[in-house]
Amino acid sequence: MCGILSVFGPDSSAQFDLSSMLSTIQHRGPDDKGMIQDKNWMLGHQRLSIMDVDGGHQPMQAAQKELYSICNGEIYNFRDLQSRHCPTYPFRTEADSEILLPLFQTFGNDLIQQLDGMFSFVVSDGQEWLAGRDRIGIKPLYYATAGDHKFFASELKALVHCAEQIQEFPSSHFYHSQAGLVPYYNLPDVTDFQQDLETIHTAIRQTLSRSIQKRLMSDVPVGVFLSGGLDSSIIAALMKQHVSELHSFSVGLPNSPDLKAARMVSEHLGTIHHEYVYSEAEMLAVLSDVIYYLESYDPALVRSAIPCYIVSKLASQHVKVVLTGEGADELFAGYSYLADYDDSRALHQESVSILQGLHNLNLQRVDRMTMAHSLEGRVPFLDIDFIELCLQIDPHLKLFSTFGIEKWLLRKTFEDLLPHEIVWRDKMEFAQGCASSGVLEKHAATAISAQALAEAKTKGLPVNTQEELFYYGIFHQHFPHPDAAKVMGRWDGTLH
Repeated sequence: MCGILSVFGPDSSAQFDLSSMLSTIQHRGPDDKGMIQDKNWMLGHQRLSIMDVDGGHQPMQAAQKELYSICNGEIYNFRDLQSRHCPTYPFRTEADSEILLPLFQTFGNDLIQQLDGMFSFVVSDGQEWLAGRDRIGIKPLYYATAGDHKFFASELKALVHCAEQIQEFPSSHFYHSQAGLVPYYNLPDVTDFQQDLETIHTAIRQTLSRSIQKRLMSDVPVGVFLSGGLDSSIIAALMKQHVSELHSFSVGLPNSPDLKAARMVSEHLGTIHHEYVYSEAEMLAVLSDVIYYLESYDPALVRSAIPCYIVSKLASQHVKVVLTGEGADELFAGYSYLADYDDSRALHQESVSILQGLHNLNLQRVDRMTMAHSLEGRVPFLDIDFIELCLQIDPHLKLFSTFGIEKWLLRKTFEDLLPHEIVWRDKMEFAQGCASSGVLEKHAATAISAQALAEAKTKGLPVNTQEELFYYGIFHQHFPHPDAAKVMGRWDGTLH
């Protein structure tokens, strides 16, 4: 939705050029730019207009009070919060993020417990300030220091040239000027699992449908990324029940199996389908830009970011918001390595672990690649109610060995909405499905010798393969700050 940036500390407005810092994240919100600053603090905002397109300018100011807010993301329950907690508050806009101001006055730090959505925000009156990030880390946030100054920003690139130390702001935390960094949510520790299949199928369908209805909240057109795989096809099928003219988007190299499957789903559902066939040369041409916007050199992430970057560019020509299928593999044991698990409890613990790591891996890819093209990505499978439901399902029902196929629960629940060939199609990672897997690895092997990798390891560079060193070289050119590589997520090898 947007890019946010704030600075707190003595003589902030004299020492830092907020406008120039904001310009580095203009792609996150090219529709509007807003700043407010006093001697010792500054708030800045780049806006992608989604809700109340004409009236939702940020930073926002509380009614009759020197209290201001900046927010990136969507607060899906803002109307319910307005009616329950702020019935007499004189709202000035129809934008969801304005709810932060009266909630802060009512609940203080605990306002974040009230929010249902994907968000990062800062609220401040200049003397006191509160920053927060959503429970799963769908929307990004970094915090940094330089002397007595504290920074908060949506992306690394806004901080690398002014901050001394940079850290990723952890998901499910808030930071208060007096209390410091405080956790406010943990995934549930489940001991009593649901086993009844009929009950489970009904709950999955109803809860995911509600999640998608929430994420249709918009004053601008909403579309869907349609890879032709199970997850995105389910999202498209449920969206089509509410959006008569649904735009779907798919990309791949020539002869990509995903393109064919996506066409089949589109024809079945009746979406307005858009596809783009790219070349290997085009992949290499956009690689440096992808790493710049992605802010990572992790090989698995970079490979999957290439098609995501290209499909985001395609979608941005038609809509401003897209729904995507991220999260289903974590919730329903969809990754190939999870098929080797034969212990239910171990599978459940691994699912929780990879859910907790999504914020700076797959979710970082979705956020950065969509925002690179001023497009907002929403992830219905990662609705908190849906996550908590899925974690209550007996993990034995998610074991590959139980049904002989991964994600059987998800397939069975929605098999009536999609073609049989799609529902029971073998899982294929996005980069493989787009037929791009292998292209980048081969190019990196040509560009980086085994000797160069050995020398890099001797120097202590944080790389393990020739491909990773190739990406690291590009990354380091964009982000020379010593903390840049430390704050990015990295797969441990199991998900490659």
